[in-house]
Formats: sequence, C-alpha cells, structure tokens
Amino acid sequence: MNITRYKDIEAFLFKQLPMFQRVGPKAFKTDLKNIEYLDALVDHPHRHFKSIHIAGTNGKGSTSFFIASLLSAAGYKVGLYTSPHYKSYRERIKVDGMMIPKRAVKSFVNGLIGQGVFDLKEKPSFFEITVAMAFNHFKEEQVDYAVIETGLGGRLDSTNVITPVLSVITNIGYDHMNFLGTTLPEIAGEKAGIIKKEIPVIIGRKQKETSAVFAKKAQARNSRLMYAETNLVPASIHQLFPDYQKENLNLAVAALGEIGISLPQEKVKQALSIGLAQWGYMGRFQRIDSEPTIIADSAHNEMGISTLFEEVKKLEFRKLHIVIGVVSDKDLGLVFPYFPKEAKYYFAAAKIPRAMKAQALCDEAAQAELYGKTYLSIARALAAAKLSAQQDDLILVTGSIFTVAEVV
Repeated sequence: MNITRYKDIEAFLFKQLPMFQRVGPKAFKTDLKNIEYLDALVDHPHRHFKSIHIAGTNGKGSTSFFIASLLSAAGYKVGLYTSPHYKSYRERIKVDGMMIPKRAVKSFVNGLIGQGVFDLKEKPSFFEITVAMAFNHFKEEQVDYAVIETGLGGRLDSTNVITPVLSVITNIGYDHMNFLGTTLPEIAGEKAGIIKKEIPVIIGRKQKETSAVFAKKAQARNSRLMYAETNLVPASIHQLFPDYQKENLNLAVAALGEIGISLPQEKVKQALSIGLAQWGYMGRFQRIDSEPTIIADSAHNEMGISTLFEEVKKLEFRKLHIVIGVVSDKDLGLVFPYFPKEAKYYFAAAKIPRAMKAQALCDEAAQAELYGKTYLSIARALAAAKLSAQQDDLILVTGSIFTVAEVV
C-alpha cells in the first residue's frame, strides 16, 4: 500500500494509531520498546545532531519555543519538536520555524508501511511514529540543535531515547496522575527520568517537595544539577509576555548559558519579539480579538489554571465571560476552585473523542457554583459570548489545548 494524498496520510495517522490526546489512557505505553524499534529501523537519526530535552508539568512548551528562538538568533539551524498541535499536525515538527513539508510526512509514513511497521502485532502509537519522524527530519535537514519537548512524563516518554547535551525541567505540579503518580515527589521522579548519565540538568523552579528527588537522580547519574537563576532577563523583555512567563524566559536564557551560548540583550529581545511568530508560538495568553478583548489560554491543570487567573486579575474589564471545554478524565475538583463565581460561563465540548460532554461539564461546574449555558460547539459558545459581551468586557477561552485550537 502506498498513500498518495497528504490528507489521507493524516487520516491514517489519526484514525489507525492510538493517540493519547484524543483517546486517553489506552494509548499510553509502559515501556520504550516500540520507539527503540522504530529508532533502530531509521538508523538512530538523533545521534546526528545535538539536542536539548525538556520536561515539566507546565511551561515546557513555552520554554521550548524560547530556546529554539534564541538558538536561531545565535545563528544555528534549529529543529523543534512539540506536542500536541493546534491547527496542523505538521506544527509538531519544525526546522527554522518551517513546518515539516507534506512530502516529507508522506515519504516517511509510506516508508514505514513498506517495511511492515503497521502490520506488527503491537502497532506503534501516533506519538511514537511522530517522534521517529521528527528525528529523521532533523537528521535529513542537518540541524545543529533540536529542542525536544516531552509529551507526557519523561521516563517512559517516547522522546526519551535521545542523549541530549542538556536536560531541562520546568516545574512540577499535579497532572496525569493516573500515569505519573499522586504526589509531587512521584511525579518529579517520572520527569527526572530524562536525566542522563553525565549530562547536566537545569531546573527552572526549586520546590521543597521535589528538590531531593532531582538531587538523588542527578547524583545517581553523575549529572551536574543546577537551578536557573532569576532576573536573567531584563524588564523590557518581560513586558512582551505575561508575568508568569518570567520563570520560563529565565530558564531558557540559563539553558543556553549552560551550553556556552550567550546573546546580547537586544538580540534576545529581537529573538523573542519577532522570532516566536516565526516559530508559531500560540495558545498561551494569546489575545485574539479586541472590543471585547478575547484571550485564549491552554491552561488545563491546577497549576496552569491558578496561574492563568492570577494573570487575569491584573487586567481591567467590566465583566468576565469564560468559554470552557475540558477532557473527560480531568479532575475538575482541583481546578474549579480557581474559577471566579461571578463570571458568566459558556460550556462546550471540543471536537475530540476524549472531550467531556458539555452538559456533564455544566453539571460539575454548578456544584462549584459556576453557572452558565451549554452549546453544541466551542465556536457557538464563543459566538454567544461575543453577542453577550460589551466592548469593555473580557472573554476568556480555556480548559484544554483542544478547546483553544478551535478559536486561534
């Protein structure tokens, strides 16, 4: 079988392969056997470029974009692997800000079809195929550095076949607890799985619950452990982003310093103000309209939601309207306490099988004294919010990446 049309390639990937973001736990793998097999099949492409590996609960996507932008500004050819995507599958794999070409996706998938990969008893996951494709593309494009964001956890994440020049860990919070553990030390232990023997690791936030976990793992691996210093980025650059990004900005600059790369402040500012647009940075406190102001943010766990509403409190507006959609396995008891009771809510489900039904979400919200109406889609919920809102109101779209993807 040879698939000739790109849209059929995407359909093949989405429909035939288990994808955690769409279907949930049944796509989760408990070992690295599949990715190790695929990696060997395509001749270990990650050995042909330097990589920076990034894990964490929140901020790892932003930190990945920041590091890629700064490396590019320093004159390097840079690959970036992130997940999930917002609009196009090809967003996940970029070189110098350009998405992987459709022809490269077709060629890679058809090559695996020809080698019988999809006829195996244990079919590889969507994520495993995409990781192998990313590494292969970076090798073919001869990148100098690849910035690799983990998908879920670290120890068992498909990206964890690489040996990077630096491991980076952002922060640790409660998310995916059915896979990673129910305590912060347990979750940190999974994230610490990206720490490699004699490879330095830098961490963005020192947390009393997790610092001993990282210290023990780094000592066992004989890896130098550092925490990023604060105030590495001047206020003029911080002003380009919400306050919560300060930690991620500092971590990105510190990470480059650890691999011997430094940029003058003006170069950093230029890279972050112009370069992020080139890299397709989106869905992070993103203003998508004005009068009324509409902000889309992909926060979906306790740490992310609490941080989001701290940022919202700094804004001036008359009334807050919240368009929300979440995934069905989300523990809403952890996040609903941070949602303001005085806001007007618009409940809907994103267009994925894993989405929580709008009525179920509405019912759970009511138990937390959050009230509103249900809508047949995220688009209709946003349209209703626009009709209801006045010019000086604020509309916030949040709850999951998939919710935000339908409006950005």
